[in-house]
Amino acid sequence: MTKQRLILLLRWLAVAALAASSVATAQDGFPAKAVRIIVPFSTGSQTDLLARMVGQKMSENWAQPVLIENRPGAGGVVAASSVATANPDGHTLLFHSNGFAATAALYSKLPYDTLKDFASVSQVASSPVVLVVAPSLNIRSVKELIALARQRPGQVNFGSAGIGSGTHLAAELFKLAVLIDVVHVPYKGTPEALTETTTGRIQFFFSPMMPAMPFVRDGRLLALGVTTAQRSPALPDVPSVSEAVPGYEYDGWFAMWAPANTPKPVINQLSKEVARALDVPDTKDRMLRDGLVPKSSTPEELTNLTRAQIERMRALVNAAGLRPE
Repeated sequence: MTKQRLILLLRWLAVAALAASSVATAQDGFPAKAVRIIVPFSTGSQTDLLARMVGQKMSENWAQPVLIENRPGAGGVVAASSVATANPDGHTLLFHSNGFAATAALYSKLPYDTLKDFASVSQVASSPVVLVVAPSLNIRSVKELIALARQRPGQVNFGSAGIGSGTHLAAELFKLAVLIDVVHVPYKGTPEALTETTTGRIQFFFSPMMPAMPFVRDGRLLALGVTTAQRSPALPDVPSVSEAVPGYEYDGWFAMWAPANTPKPVINQLSKEVARALDVPDTKDRMLRDGLVPKSSTPEELTNLTRAQIERMRALVNAAGLRPE
């Protein structure tokens, strides 16, 4: 080896060592400040409640504050855009539902690339959605709701937490499966849609489980069915929608992402922290009681899930002829 090549090699090794040291320092010192978790739905939504539960445990483990910021709007696009352009140091995170993938299927143009502009961290939970109506509607089963919609085409409304949200697509899948003509009324978030359902201003709502449970338990809303193939242990007396509509199934899920180019050691640490938070007994018990299944994952597993969900939702969007309203 010539002297010149030796010098170049030594320089390269020094640069590589410095880079490795910087990554290790970033990982060892993470988090160096407060971590912000951006939630694309309003306070009191299931995504918000889950983010707060996980964020609290992460904060306790880190001895650093974890701040929840609600940025509802445009089916989650506002929140996702703010994270896509954030500093990729792991201190700004996106906590979203499977509506994140649905939005990618629904909109032909977004201010970000769902798969390229985000780094997957971990799945957090899966959950059925529950079909609820007001008791005053005098509907007691899924079949009775279908019959009402067929008797009054174009006059029955359903609510959602926004265009492209999981609550919207669960209803569109139901509408397509039973061939009914019903009107979509999007709201700012789940709490608003739940309130409107209790008043009867909208006739039915496919709600996330956690925020719906208090309404169901105190009788303000009646649960007609859950959207998973099997009944939920949290509502064992409530049938699955598929018992009345064979083949219907919609499984919601929730996960965490960071901006693209966030250092891999930081992503791995965040993923482990999510798993650690979900393993706390009181967190796990509360989630199961409210119909959620704690479910962490590797970053790679979340990327595969997101990609597969985009394709599934794209097929639904095309079959239902959905376009942003």
